[in-house]
Amino acid sequence: MKRTLFDEDHEAFRAMVRSFVAKEIEPGLPAWERTGVVDRELYAKAGKAGILGIDVAEEFGGGGIHDFRFNLVVIEELCRAGAVSLTMNFSGFNDLVAPYLNELATPGQKRRWLPGLCTGKTVAAIAMTEPEAGSDLKAMRTTAVRDGDIYIVNGAKTFISNGLLADTVITVVSTDPAAGRDGLSLLVLERGMPGFERGRKLDKLGLRAQDTAELSFTDVRVPAGNLLGKEGHGFGYLMQNLPQERLSVAAAAVACMERTFSGTLAHVREREAFGRKVADFQAVRFDLAELATEIQAARVFLDRCVEELVAGRLTGADAAMVKLWTTELQQTVVQRCLQLHGGYGYIREYDVARDFLDARASTIYAGTSQIMKEVIGRSLWGR
Repeated sequence: MKRTLFDEDHEAFRAMVRSFVAKEIEPGLPAWERTGVVDRELYAKAGKAGILGIDVAEEFGGGGIHDFRFNLVVIEELCRAGAVSLTMNFSGFNDLVAPYLNELATPGQKRRWLPGLCTGKTVAAIAMTEPEAGSDLKAMRTTAVRDGDIYIVNGAKTFISNGLLADTVITVVSTDPAAGRDGLSLLVLERGMPGFERGRKLDKLGLRAQDTAELSFTDVRVPAGNLLGKEGHGFGYLMQNLPQERLSVAAAAVACMERTFSGTLAHVREREAFGRKVADFQAVRFDLAELATEIQAARVFLDRCVEELVAGRLTGADAAMVKLWTTELQQTVVQRCLQLHGGYGYIREYDVARDFLDARASTIYAGTSQIMKEVIGRSLWGR
């Protein structure tokens, strides 16, 4: 089914991104998967190519294009090349960090942080999850106590994407612990602040090329001028930006499913069993027919949600639905595709094995499937 989501400008951008991925990412991907972190220079190359800060105003070094479809192109081309782990490097800025800075930062803050992030000279992250508080934000223990013109921050974060490389970290803190989620605020912590330490690089099951780390804060003195937005409004800001983040995860899930399915289709057409091509068995064709139909339905659902986001109408419940549906389907697709590879599917040198491992995180980050069901369920009762 022909997609109607993109115009000529998007396709021209896609050609550029595809060329960039082939030249700058695919050759280095095996090494980055071994070391668990990309070369820092990759950010500078991406910034020069115009892949970072697509939605950031030109005066602050960005592309000045308010159109998520360009962000989507970046995600799709990374996934097409088997580099889904790098979506958190580029889309982590475009879809998670940049929206907060665009919407909440003062002009002075934007001048301080955005130019370096858009050129790739500096790297950003967002630190939300804690060892004792994942989706339960009201249980957050990282505190920021106001002391004159500074905040004193203490606590710890975990599962932080880009945690090792990040220079600028939007950190969710509690400025009023007694108020629960109504006491949350967003502070920007920066590399070099005394007491701000990087912990271990976490040894993940998949997404091996992307660094995920622990962070700790011990009496970190953060200027009050690093507060994003208003004190105590952090929970509302997080809820406002989650739909785009979840749509970004769903976009990666669909693009990865398409890659896995395409590779499996090619495999069964070439592989022989009992003197016949594997694809000639009716059971195999029926499996592939089901998967093709479900993937197509997921693609149409996703594209429709992208249209709603671009139009400013995507709801939190709709974003939760597409994230839930596509990421859960992805688990089914990679499992069944691996099975169709037989013993070869269990060998790591085959793409389907890596796809299988990389896919497992999609139902967990940006809110687990259980949290998505809770968001959707509450919306049905108007909560």
